[in-house]
Amino acid sequence: MTVNEAKQALAELQRKMAAYDHAMSLIYYDGTTSAPKGTAANRGVALSVLSEEEYKLCTGKETVELLEFLDANKEELDDKEKRIVYLLLKDIRNMAKIPMDEYVAYEELLVEADDVWHTAKETSDFALFEPILQKIFDTNLRFAGYIDPEKDPYDLWLNEYEEGLNKEFCDKFFNTLKERLVPLIKKVGEMPQVDTSCLKGYFLASDQEKLAHWLMRTMAMDLDHIGLATTEHPFTTSFGSHNDVRITTHYYEENVSFSMYSVIHEGGHALYDSGSADEFAYTALDGGISMGIHESQSRFYENILGRSRAFCNCVLPVMKALFPQMGATTEEEFFKAINVVEPSLIRTEADEVTYCLHVMIRYEIEKRVMAGELAVHDIPAEWNRLYKEYLGIDVPDDKHGCLQDSHWSGGSIGYFPSYALGSAYGAQFLRKMKEDLDVDALMAKGDFAPINAWLREKIWQYGCLYTPAEILDRVLGEPFDPQVYLDYLEEKCKAVYGI
Repeated sequence: MTVNEAKQALAELQRKMAAYDHAMSLIYYDGTTSAPKGTAANRGVALSVLSEEEYKLCTGKETVELLEFLDANKEELDDKEKRIVYLLLKDIRNMAKIPMDEYVAYEELLVEADDVWHTAKETSDFALFEPILQKIFDTNLRFAGYIDPEKDPYDLWLNEYEEGLNKEFCDKFFNTLKERLVPLIKKVGEMPQVDTSCLKGYFLASDQEKLAHWLMRTMAMDLDHIGLATTEHPFTTSFGSHNDVRITTHYYEENVSFSMYSVIHEGGHALYDSGSADEFAYTALDGGISMGIHESQSRFYENILGRSRAFCNCVLPVMKALFPQMGATTEEEFFKAINVVEPSLIRTEADEVTYCLHVMIRYEIEKRVMAGELAVHDIPAEWNRLYKEYLGIDVPDDKHGCLQDSHWSGGSIGYFPSYALGSAYGAQFLRKMKEDLDVDALMAKGDFAPINAWLREKIWQYGCLYTPAEILDRVLGEPFDPQVYLDYLEEKCKAVYGI
């Protein structure tokens, strides 16, 4: 086989891999959006067959020999081709270390877990979810041992979601945040509380859907390639390439801000995913490089842009037209209500200032379970204890406590720290962006196009070509500094509370 023939074979391999990803993602998406409740077992059968075929394709002798041949002749590859071979070999070598029957069984387990989690959350019954969550943690520990027995299991999974991330970095990062956030939250708590009554009442789901579509259009999403559906826990997924991306939301008729900001948040993910260069479609370079960079985009749109005074002033007339009960709301009232700082139960509804404490709690629990220092059975009690210690609030039940997130049911152990990292990355991106763009003036007009173009030029177009560290270096030209994020939060508190 010549190198050119191998390159052609590599392209065909990646198209097949993208097709399997498309099919399996579509099955998952259907299960979390519109599928009848009793169909999980049927989806499990389909996924078990597809995951087995995917495993054979990825780890088969022909595939391994192809990639090893290209790796041995990498001097004849360009930088993009070298990166593709590196990424595929890394994943395939890891996958090949996991016995096929265990890999397939885990895919089936996750289908069952998602179904059980939904029921457990609805009924606030952690005991129902506990046995399957135990299996998920046990499997992640076992798979980590297969992949790299010399490496700490939790470090391995942290690195999977954010290359280079480990417990040592997370501990230092979260301690830095805690040093300034805890006294800031206490200081805010001593101030007169913000009136949030304009966000309370009854907001018809159909009208919230109209607002969601307005937000998608205003954010300049390509609605021919980005769709919207409803689910229990909002998420974004893509099907095989950046040309087919779906976001989801959930409409609470007593809480208009939830769907509003979940659409903006997931829209940030979708813009990043759909912003890869067209030449990367159906390759390992397509889509976002890491969850930290991904969350930097989603939380940048949700909070830094979406909760800015300028954008609040822009969106308020639209909301008044849709929701007449907001007719007397002033721009100042709306801005402050949207940016209230108040310890709360639900991570996805948390304000910017307290948000990272929610993430810190999940990180500490995951770290201790993976280290064998905390039993899965004891997660609810420890969750409730940490919420009381960090946020000063009592957790009334598991639905509003340890069952609120879907991540563990999807096997995403090590994902949560990326939310806090992404938030911190975003604040530093903003500082850099303001050197080129008048962000506030653009948000006052609801003009996202120049901001999207800036991010596409700096981040999106490169897909997975560069590591997270390389992306940060290319965009910032300076070291990552969480103090920039903390400065941003203090400025926001000053704008809302005058402190």
